[in-house]
Amino acid sequence: MATIVIDLRDRRPIWELPDSAREAITAALPPGWTVQFMETLSDGSGDGVARVNDELLDAVADARVYMGYGIPAEVLERGPRIEWVHSGAAGVAGSLHPAMMSRRVLFTNSAGIHAVPMAETVMAMMLYFARGLDVAVRAQREGRWGAPEYWAADAPVTELGAATVGVIGYGGIGREVAARAAALGSRVRAVRRRGGGGGGADRDEPSGRIRVEAGAEALDRAVRESDYLVLTLPETDETRGILTRDRLFSMKPGSVLVNVARGRLVDEEALLDALQPAGPLRGAGLDVYHQEPLPPGHPFYSHPRVLMTPHVSATTRGFWARQTRLITRNMGRFARGEPLLNLVDKAAGY
Repeated sequence: MATIVIDLRDRRPIWELPDSAREAITAALPPGWTVQFMETLSDGSGDGVARVNDELLDAVADARVYMGYGIPAEVLERGPRIEWVHSGAAGVAGSLHPAMMSRRVLFTNSAGIHAVPMAETVMAMMLYFARGLDVAVRAQREGRWGAPEYWAADAPVTELGAATVGVIGYGGIGREVAARAAALGSRVRAVRRRGGGGGGADRDEPSGRIRVEAGAEALDRAVRESDYLVLTLPETDETRGILTRDRLFSMKPGSVLVNVARGRLVDEEALLDALQPAGPLRGAGLDVYHQEPLPPGHPFYSHPRVLMTPHVSATTRGFWARQTRLITRNMGRFARGEPLLNLVDKAAGY
């Protein structure tokens, strides 16, 4: 019998492995396969944190497949027969350790699983600033009628349908953001790592509102021309710190930055400077930070131009339905020797 070890019991109740997922995975097992569900609580936040213990290491000793929140080095070291590992998290940086890089093991992640809720969070953040909800919240908190602020000549109230939205990172999350922004009438400029145009224009999506480009010039153009700049790209050696001080200060006056990717893509000190009254930014919607949890007293907590969420943009009650479909489809593909969905390029880092 070939064994698959499922180590996906999250300590956070909304992410808890439901009985329906256990039943669906068990029912989808290929002939000759068995499944062992680990009952130790893990943590799917960030890149995932599996709880390594003797019970887990004993379970993976003869397993061919391991699924957890992140892939601990100890699992691969103890499991010489493992051929495929899957992470219930989207980020993979924490799993690209020497044990992973030195093994010819298939590695899949859950990036597309999180695309819909993350894209909806992005839309909420953009609308928060576009429709001046920050003004309304501030007035409500202070117990005053804020209508005069909306009547001012320079009132910060616009429409997404008249905006240019730059989407940096055109994977599963970026595509969902772009589709929603285009549906509201926005002109979308998406930037991906590679493109058919040798770093220049790649293609227009069928809607005609989404232009996909690649390369450094396309990135700088999107930064300069976007009313809303959305980061949805993975953190790698190549992308870390990609939104430099120079790029932040080249952003369009009155523009908004939205980051639901990774905090270390952005120079946070420069971001705070760019949010000053003399800086170019109208606001920033942030779900991710250099340090998490963000320490008490950090300027973002009280900043009037910052909308914060505590790295929860992917949170949804729909997670396990999508995760179960991905797992069961890939189980069948693996058993048949077919290419897996969500295969990670370990060399590229995503």
